[in-house]
Amino acid sequence: MWSLCALLLSACNGQSSHKGHDDEHEEQNNEHKESGAEEHSDEIIFPKVKAEAAGIKVEALQPGSFSQVIKTSGQVLAAQGDEATVVATAAGIVSFRSTLTEGAQISKGAVVLTISSKNLADGDPMQKAQVTYQIAKQEYERSKEMLKSKIVSEREFSQVKQNYETARLSYEAISKHHSGNGQVVSSPIGGFVKSRFVNEGDYVSVGEPLICVTQNRRLFLRAEVSEKYYSSLKTISSANFKTPYDDKVYRLADLNARLVSFGKASGASSFYIPVTFEFDNKGEVIPGAFVEVFLLSSSMQNVLVVPRTALTEEGGLFFVYLQLDEEGYKKQEVKLGADNGKAVQILSGLKAGDRVVTVGAYQVKLASASGAIPAHSHEH
Repeated sequence: MWSLCALLLSACNGQSSHKGHDDEHEEQNNEHKESGAEEHSDEIIFPKVKAEAAGIKVEALQPGSFSQVIKTSGQVLAAQGDEATVVATAAGIVSFRSTLTEGAQISKGAVVLTISSKNLADGDPMQKAQVTYQIAKQEYERSKEMLKSKIVSEREFSQVKQNYETARLSYEAISKHHSGNGQVVSSPIGGFVKSRFVNEGDYVSVGEPLICVTQNRRLFLRAEVSEKYYSSLKTISSANFKTPYDDKVYRLADLNARLVSFGKASGASSFYIPVTFEFDNKGEVIPGAFVEVFLLSSSMQNVLVVPRTALTEEGGLFFVYLQLDEEGYKKQEVKLGADNGKAVQILSGLKAGDRVVTVGAYQVKLASASGAIPAHSHEH
């Protein structure tokens, strides 16, 4: 009897011990599952096919060199010798040959407009010059015959001849550019109309500016730098600039640029020092435009850099997206350093070897915001 009770007690203890072992094992499995879920709770799943369709590009981050940047503002100006102002060669009423707007292309010697003086109180300068010339010519011919007979003196003849030559030169100068509609005005250089100072039907005087023509081949970039960067000016070698009308960043290194000068002191009415570059206008850069300037100074080595297209911003914080594997991505906050308009230095948040989305970061952000794809359906 005692043996039977001992046997039953032993069996019960074994069953209880086995059950406790199974519960412990199950708890460990649950903890492991929860741990795995937490590990990938911030993962974004973006199928490979959709990523290719969205044009997403990923690059492995590697340290490299990067320039210190002085960010400021500036203006694009036309280089000397690349502009010409067309002025009125006679007084009268302006009449354009065709619709001439700012930005219109114009060739050298092309007729820009005509100036008519027919209906003015002072009369047509062309007709007046012609009459003066004809009278002076007749007087000259008559005096020349009279000189042979000693009727006029050499001195009197010299004065008549001078009047004749003056009238002839004036008439020839006016008649050279005259047509039936008035005085013809042409462009001295080929290029584009930068400014138009008069309108159809305006009255102009001799020498008054009519239009400004620019060839747009060489341009100046004039940056205004704060005095606090004066000690860094001697290290500036190049610059990038961003135009407001197309939001495009231009690199002077690609535009055959050279540093023309930088000021040694600020002006009497300004706390800024000018820095001027000259460059080829290979793009659609508009002279006169105010631009955002990124002056490139001394070089930094072993720096992590990402293109600006890799960045997204939320609430004043900046983020990039890391590729974890073929279809998995992760949002990563970063701290930014120097910015040259095209690329940005990363101070913290990334390390060498990280695979960063450089093109298509916004599409990945949209995928993370949409609930179309389950967050934990991806296996590792």
